[in-house]
Amino acid sequence: MRYGYWTPVFGGWLRNVPDEGMEASWAYTKALTQNAERWGYDLTLIAELNLNDIKGVEQPALDAWSTAAALAAVTDSIELMVAVRPNFHHPALFAKAAANIDRISGGRLALNVVSSWWADEAKQYGLQFDQHDDRYARTAEWLTVVDGLWTQERFDFAGQFYTTEQAICSPKPAKRPTVYAGGESEKAKAMIAAQCDAYVMHGDPAEAIAPKIADMATRREAAGGAPMQYGMAAYAIVRDSEAEAKRELERITSVTELPAGYANFDQWLSGTQLERELKIQEYSVSNRGLRPNLVGTPEQLKERIAEYEAAGLDLLLLQMSPQAEEMERFAVQVMGSA
Repeated sequence: MRYGYWTPVFGGWLRNVPDEGMEASWAYTKALTQNAERWGYDLTLIAELNLNDIKGVEQPALDAWSTAAALAAVTDSIELMVAVRPNFHHPALFAKAAANIDRISGGRLALNVVSSWWADEAKQYGLQFDQHDDRYARTAEWLTVVDGLWTQERFDFAGQFYTTEQAICSPKPAKRPTVYAGGESEKAKAMIAAQCDAYVMHGDPAEAIAPKIADMATRREAAGGAPMQYGMAAYAIVRDSEAEAKRELERITSVTELPAGYANFDQWLSGTQLERELKIQEYSVSNRGLRPNLVGTPEQLKERIAEYEAAGLDLLLLQMSPQAEEMERFAVQVMGSA
């Protein structure tokens, strides 16, 4: 299993806990990422939203791509998996900038391609917001342009959304960045199987993840691509006793009143096509992070992680709080890091 974590660009991950002691700042992010390398983490996912989805839109949120560029220069080994939303980035200009960041990192850049869901954010910034199927059509074209610029000396393209004429990207990436993407609609799965390298999923029990991996593997084989990687979001709580872990779970999921960010969550539900109904109590942690039930003693978590490995999962994208303290604990007690 590879272990990744979400960079806390929103100052935490708990919607019911206002202050998690992990500010949305460059100082905290730099220290956390450098420590994560030392603790043995393989990857960090840097989410891209200009508005704070977790703590409320008035709260600070770090910019993903300038943060990634800075991290590329001050880290040595960790993979930088940076979210990118096609309607916020022209593909030809993006390809140039991302290639430079990959060079700075020594070939450690990866993309998490997200077909945007937040209509209000796009409106605030004066950007196009497509309907669901059009978002994936745009993403498919966007990926074609980016990949063309990364792999060809000059690239021509004429599509519904984008056009290039003899476009040049030089220098190219040190290596072609891995492209991760997620989605549960038919349009999303078809696009990912055809054009991406890895499929990332919201949290679910291992018995629900296994058929999703099998389905995507079949789609990928039919598309003629190399075998994919598979990742999943999860929130982790590790304690010396199960009772302690359950007390922490109760603390973070108790909802007494709807927090500032609830309207964003409600809008996300209306803009997605999820296969399973989301429950209000799951609002406390994003991306269905509590469904994998990585809550308990080190031995219990190791057993559950082994079940995911048996299902074909090879990457966990973890959220914890407070992040530095909990990530170090997880590394020592579950990953077995020194």
